Parts: sequence; structure tokens; C-alpha cells
Amino acid sequence: MRVDLFDFDLPEERIALRPALPRESAKLLFVPSSGPLADWHVRDLPDLLRPDDVIVLNDTRVIPAQLHGTRRRGDAVAKVDVTLHMRTAPDIWQAFVRPAKKLAIGETVEFGDGQLVAHVGSKGEAGEVELRFDRTGPDLDAAVAVVGVLPLPPYIASRRPVDAADASDYQTSFAREPGAVAAPTAGLHMTHALRDELAGRGIAAEFVTLHVGAGTFLPVKADNTSEHRMHSEIGIVDSDVAARLTAYRRAGRRIVAIGTTSLRLLESAASEDGSIQAFSGATDIFITPGYRFRAVDALLTNFHLPRSTLFMLVSAFRGRDRMQAAYRHAIGAEYRFYSYGDACLLERKDLP
Repeated sequence: MRVDLFDFDLPEERIALRPALPRESAKLLFVPSSGPLADWHVRDLPDLLRPDDVIVLNDTRVIPAQLHGTRRRGDAVAKVDVTLHMRTAPDIWQAFVRPAKKLAIGETVEFGDGQLVAHVGSKGEAGEVELRFDRTGPDLDAAVAVVGVLPLPPYIASRRPVDAADASDYQTSFAREPGAVAAPTAGLHMTHALRDELAGRGIAAEFVTLHVGAGTFLPVKADNTSEHRMHSEIGIVDSDVAARLTAYRRAGRRIVAIGTTSLRLLESAASEDGSIQAFSGATDIFITPGYRFRAVDALLTNFHLPRSTLFMLVSAFRGRDRMQAAYRHAIGAEYRFYSYGDACLLERKDLP
């Protein structure tokens, strides 16, 4: 499909630079399987979901993956900005580097006055570089925590610096598995109090892990969706979780993904018959209109960038025309967009 079919105009003032406080006060646009759009708030989610629904949350934890490095070549010194993207070994990360042309294969980069050193193993397209560090496993994690900075999305970082509030604002209340370089932002709305209320209504909760990569912010440069290459992300669905989700589906209960990351992982782990299998590894699933959903019945998600893979995903889930209309409504009603913004609840378009 043509990428320009997923374009729309978004006024800059609609981009949220801070989250709504309290989180439950964020607006929530309900896009049902049939019927008109409806304006609610996130605190109303228990009234919009069914008592036997099952929510699935991504428990990944954002790490300080933005690193400022120095490359030395004789007397020549160059500064490079590194964003860790995906871990491929205990001592190896794929990373996006700017400017990548400053680095050659075999060179070293120092971070934090030499506290951490990496060797350039290979270089790919679009500034992607393989970095092999001089530490491994938990030692590498600890060093990154010292020299790294929280990687706010570019549409926020370009307008204000990272500060102390972001350390909690850009982390879900249930984050526990370190490895993401971007937050699963729909989960930012899910406070302890809201999850307790959902549980009190009989709505079960399950946790999966998808370590969100920096590739989620990369623009789609191709003119056609068939020409776009997705970056891989590491995901885990525990075997016990997979078995429970399969049993829920067979009992007729709806699976509600909290965020596109949860949805992408569940669809990666789903069989043709909709059963969920244990999963551990990389996924580069790219969901566009025409995709047949196997695992997810409803989706809570924030509002996404124009021409982005995530707007393509929600268009596949609920229909492109319907989502264009929903986004026009949200802009007119002054919803707040992107990572720190408001949310929408989508019921899949082919549900009864």
C-alpha cells in the first residue's frame, strides 16, 4: 500500500511534552466495533471493558540507552551519539550512531571518560552499528546505567531536556525486565489503582515482555509499505502465560492488548487457530491493512505519528478510514498525542 495513505496533519501544539497527572485523567477515545466514537477518560476503562476480559501488559523496563561517546584516531577526536537498539549477546548491542560516518569497523569508542569502551564490529544501513563492549552481562548493565541517559522520544527531546521527572514518568508502574530503549507508552496510563479496579471487576491481567527498540521512532522512508524493513525487537512469552491466554481464548474471553508492543508480540506468538505459543527471540512483524489478527480482540494505545508503522497497525486493526476519522476527531477535541499523550480504546473491526 502507498505510505501516503497513512498521512495526516497534526498541529505541533497537540504533541504532549508531559503526561497528564493523575494518569487516569488522560482522555480516552473509544472506537467500538460498531457505533459512533465516544469521548471518555482512562479512569473509565473499567466501565468500557467487559467483566471477563483479559488485559495483557508489557513489563519491559526502559534503560538509559542514550550514550555520548568519543572516538580517537591518532590525534583526531570525534564525538558520536549512540542509542542502543537491540541486545544480541551479553556483550553486544546493535545501536544507532550519529554521525555513523565517524566510525570505522575495528575502531573503539569510549563512554564516560573511559568508564566503558566498545569496539565497532560491523556497520549497517541507516546508521546502525554493532558494538562489542569491554564488559558483559550485569557488569555491562551497571556501566550503562552510570554513563547512559534516558532516551526520550525525539519529538520530546528536541523540545526540552530530560529531567528528574522523566525517570518515573517514562516508566510503567509494572516495569521489571530491563532492556527497552523506549517505553510501552499505553502502559504508562495503567496505575496501580486502575489495575486494582480492573481486577476487582473480574478482568484478569497477564504480562509479556517486548524490549522496545529505537527503531520504533524511525520514519518510513519508502513510498510503499512493501518496501519498508522493520527492525527486530526481542520478546518473551512465558509458557505458563501462553497456556493461560490460550485457555482464556477458548473460553470465549476477549484478549485486550495494552499497547501495540503487547499486540505485536502476541500476534508473533499466535498460531493460525489463535492459540498462543511460548515465545523467546526476535520479532520484526509488520502489520498493515489486510493482516488477519489471530490473538487480540481489543487494543488500548496512544495516538501515533503520521506515516508511521504504528498508525498502519491501528489502521489494520480498526480500518484506515475509521482511524483517519478518529484522529481527526481527536485533533479537533484537543486530545494530546504521542508518548506522553492521551489514549484510545479500539475494538477490532470484525468483532460482532
